[in-house]
Amino acid sequence: MVFYRKYRPNTLEELDSKDVRDKLISILSRPSSFHALLFTGPKGLGKTSAARIVAKAVNCEEINDYSKGKKLKGVWEPCNKCHQCISITNGTNIDVLEIDGASNRGIDEIRDLREKIKLSPALALKKVYIIDEVHMLTTEAFNALLKTLEEPPSHVIFILCTTEPHKVPQTIASRCFHIAFKKATFEELVRSFLRISKREKISIDKEALFKISEFSDGSFRDGVKILEDIAAEAGNKKITKEMIEKIYRVTNIDYQIEMMIKFIVGKHTKEAISLVGKLTEGGVDIKYFMERLMFKFHELLLIKIGVSQEKSDVDLGIEDIKMLMDLLTKSHSKLKYSVLPQLPLEIAILEWSMQDQNRTTLTIPSEDTQIAQKNFRSHSARKTSSSNQKTNGANATSENFVKSSPRQDILAQLIDRIKSQNHSLAGVLRGCSLKSYDGKKFVIEAKFKFHKEKLEDKKSREIIEDALEAIAERKTLVSIVLES
Repeated sequence: MVFYRKYRPNTLEELDSKDVRDKLISILSRPSSFHALLFTGPKGLGKTSAARIVAKAVNCEEINDYSKGKKLKGVWEPCNKCHQCISITNGTNIDVLEIDGASNRGIDEIRDLREKIKLSPALALKKVYIIDEVHMLTTEAFNALLKTLEEPPSHVIFILCTTEPHKVPQTIASRCFHIAFKKATFEELVRSFLRISKREKISIDKEALFKISEFSDGSFRDGVKILEDIAAEAGNKKITKEMIEKIYRVTNIDYQIEMMIKFIVGKHTKEAISLVGKLTEGGVDIKYFMERLMFKFHELLLIKIGVSQEKSDVDLGIEDIKMLMDLLTKSHSKLKYSVLPQLPLEIAILEWSMQDQNRTTLTIPSEDTQIAQKNFRSHSARKTSSSNQKTNGANATSENFVKSSPRQDILAQLIDRIKSQNHSLAGVLRGCSLKSYDGKKFVIEAKFKFHKEKLEDKKSREIIEDALEAIAERKTLVSIVLES
């Protein structure tokens, strides 16, 4: 039997999450205080295991006085030796039903459940319904379940489990005692791994345990699976940090991430994509690499906004970090459907680098531009005291400016003006071109959908319009189009 099933927690003490442990002990000390529990949290944190422990605690023959139908004073831990505990552990107890919400999601199944809960338990003290992935129930099924939760029979307990609590209607959640299962800390994961290692007589050092915790992403189940894989690979040898790095091919991964950040910041596209190729050839999990890279950028973001007191010499602004994290997040979501695992990361690097593809041609003012700027300043200086004359003069100035300035030089001036207040937005504009400008409407052509969305953002549009008004001295409508 695989480790995560063989060593599934069977008592409250074996639950490695201290917060969950304390809350369950509290509610089980007052068994009449609840009739429905809602367990929420990511996968692999022990929600179903905790539900079974609750079912055993309310039905354990050593805990409960069956002749009087009540809980014995001061005892809350199931014995795991009586018929009720053993049958619940084995999944053969007829009074404890585990229902998969994904495959029993319709109103007919819930109506059938409502009819059956009226019957008293066959052998146990309490009838327990554990509904896993409860968020998969249909709206009609939830409505049918709501009536039962409002007025449940005294012999019934519901335990609802879900990884997506936001999909559970508030009317259902409000009638349950809610326990949130949070991602496990390194200490809680190590506690779990040590418990299993001792029982399996696996020799492993503490650094190796922390390395496995890094790979687990806060999931007990994922971590135990990794421990089992490594133990099988190690055989009778002692498991070390170096052995784990060798098995998972992540030697010097932190160094590779530092190099990638250096290439990205410097816009060294060729070197960055070359590094991705080397990682792929070396068998490094690109998904894991991208997650570690995003983790590093998140750390850098916290430093830049002053939340973290750590120091960094990476020369990136907050807007640039945000843009990079957006690109990496979108690329990460495409990994599942990508033919080549490295392709989404390579495209993200290209999109980031192409922001500056027109930097040279757009930012160096030409002779025509200098003449246009000079004409513009002289026109602006000649204003009359009459308000009508002011308006006509401004319109004439704008028209003369539009006629005398080459199209891309106007965009270059706009970029230079925006750069001082929003470096990231200026970077996006460098990757775009000016499609048309007649003094009234300024049409920017974006090459990528991501750039178009960025420029159409309310804040970005306001910055562009204000900068354009300062240059042309008149309100101008800004339009963003996608290159066909």
